[in-house]
Amino acid sequence: MIPQKVENILLKVQKPGRYVGGELNSVIKDKNKVDLRYAFCFPDTYEIGMSHLGMKILYSLVNEREDA
Repeated sequence: MIPQKVENILLKVQKPGRYVGGELNSVIKDKNKVDLRYAFCFPDTYEIGMSHLGMKILYSLVNEREDA
């Protein structure tokens, strides 16, 4: 659930999907059961980064690992 303060801010932005997460097919693992946590960064807008084939390949490869 999104806190009320954050929800009020999201009502003022043009594309709130960029900030809330929870994308279709996203992988969520138990933080206590993995040794490695990571974040991908892409030097462009959210929509460009999420549609980039290279990012999709890297995301898939890393998430196949049990320790990441």
